[in-house]
Amino acid sequence: MTSAEHDQAALSPAAQVTITGRNVDVPEHFQERVNAKLAKIEKLDPSLNSFHVELQHEPNPRREAQAQRVQITATGKGHLARAEAKEDSFYAALESAVGKLERSLRKVKVRREISRSGHRAPKGAGQVAAELAQEAEQTRQSEGKYDVDPYAGQFEDFEPGHIVRNKLHPATPMSVDDALSEMELVGHDFYLFIDAETQRPSVVYRRHAFDYGLIALAPEAEIPAVPAE
Repeated sequence: MTSAEHDQAALSPAAQVTITGRNVDVPEHFQERVNAKLAKIEKLDPSLNSFHVELQHEPNPRREAQAQRVQITATGKGHLARAEAKEDSFYAALESAVGKLERSLRKVKVRREISRSGHRAPKGAGQVAAELAQEAEQTRQSEGKYDVDPYAGQFEDFEPGHIVRNKLHPATPMSVDDALSEMELVGHDFYLFIDAETQRPSVVYRRHAFDYGLIALAPEAEIPAVPAE
């Protein structure tokens, strides 16, 4: 292996990388930038075995500042992580999407460390969790909760109140901790799953900072009566 080939290998992830463009050609120098960024991401989760990066140009004159879209989907052993960003250039969108993906993977890593240590997390893990929560809050404030429309450009005539998308997911039972990790990895504010302990359809959702909520469905007979005031 030559020196140049060795340097190129060092800047490429071991996982499989697929880069596609919708309405745009992907130049070689951009592919090299993608590989270099993903090589760093891969170190956060060695179980990742593939990355799919999609570029899309959205020709909307009213949204020129968000015309270039980059979506990164990373898959591993039984889990998936996704991040998306829209900017005025593909390079800026790549930086933003990689940053989101990195934050998600770091949050899940800390969450698993806290879970393994029990309810009373060591001080070090608690400090890291607090820092990540603060960083996530700053990111939400700077980007805006509704800045990215996941369905933008997919529907020409939109009528409010209609179901615009249907999705089916496998109902594999999992623990609440695993559901929280999956929610962080896909970058959503909620996650629907079957609770392995209760076998009930349940939803975990994001509340404030590093706090979460849990909602579960149960037969009416199993729900405790609310005492009258």
